[in-house]
Amino acid sequence: MSKNASEIVLRALHTKQGADLDVYAFFIKGSDIIKIADLSRIGRDEDESLKGFQRPEIKSHIKGIADYISKGDVLFPNAIILAMSPQIRFVASRGTKASGDEGLSQSGTLTIPIYNEGHRVAWIVDGQQRSLALSQVKKNELVVPVVGFVSDNLMMQREQFILVNKARPLPNRLINELLPETIGITLPKDLAARKVPSEICNLLNKDPASPFFKLIKRPSDKSQSDANITDSAIVTMVRNSINNPLGALAPYKANSRENADLVTMYKLLTNFWSAVKSTFPQAWGKDPKQSRLMHSVGIIAMGVLMDRIYGRLSGNECDQKALQVELARISNACRWTEGTWESLGIAWNEIQNTPRDIKKLQDELVRAYTSGSRQ
Repeated sequence: MSKNASEIVLRALHTKQGADLDVYAFFIKGSDIIKIADLSRIGRDEDESLKGFQRPEIKSHIKGIADYISKGDVLFPNAIILAMSPQIRFVASRGTKASGDEGLSQSGTLTIPIYNEGHRVAWIVDGQQRSLALSQVKKNELVVPVVGFVSDNLMMQREQFILVNKARPLPNRLINELLPETIGITLPKDLAARKVPSEICNLLNKDPASPFFKLIKRPSDKSQSDANITDSAIVTMVRNSINNPLGALAPYKANSRENADLVTMYKLLTNFWSAVKSTFPQAWGKDPKQSRLMHSVGIIAMGVLMDRIYGRLSGNECDQKALQVELARISNACRWTEGTWESLGIAWNEIQNTPRDIKKLQDELVRAYTSGSRQ
């Protein structure tokens, strides 16, 4: 491996994968990775478009890796995965093909330009904590493996990031926010099932006409001070309704003939939750510590009531006013911001986001609704 002030030159193996994508495998000094690759942090630009995909760094994790590397003779076989710009250059080696070589890869020389931070020709898809740790160790000559695929398409980079990290403890909220941005890839079955709820959550937060407009907290939002609802609560509420055979959203999920009807799902959700907002104005928009309606337990439990209410109404009775009439049947029984849930014997702020409490609250809401419907 050699280098000058503006580029790094390495021996590498080249092959093709996917839709004729160039893929390279090579070794590089660990301290040089951040010279050629940027970290693509997840965030939002001024137009609220999602940018990047990496979660924030975990300082304790980085320190632990750095301490390990500093011990000297260590084994570091885990490859860093990079997305690389077409600006890199590869020249295949000349020579006679070795006997028995199946021709799966080509050896050669890979030249990687060095640019300033924010303009580098590669992005770290997997291994950000390791890369940062490697950069912090002084006099670090450790050579580490790297696999890089050539694509400056941010969507593809996000897709690879999700798939690479799927079996690792990647935060669910981060996956939820990235999934709506993946298009044209065949996701594993479990991730595919999560994509529609994540897309709807994204729409609910971005649409000014939505009752949830800018109220949903997402990993990329750093300055959205009014956001007080966890995105995972919205995703869970939507997914539960889709997966319940009697759920309000279930008739509109994807099947073998048609894609999911997001327009109808979105309309049903905005109508119902707008009616909730009108029925409980004093509890809406507050911090979950001040209102259990904004808490995950309230969002998920009210989603169950939504299924019950829509199951009772016919298609032409599902506007917001009709929904407000239905919700009025439970209003006197609800204790979102103060008091005690009488049938449960639980203070309003003692209900927590646990399966047991969610079940208790959803049963109480359905009971109050059923009792109110008989009056």
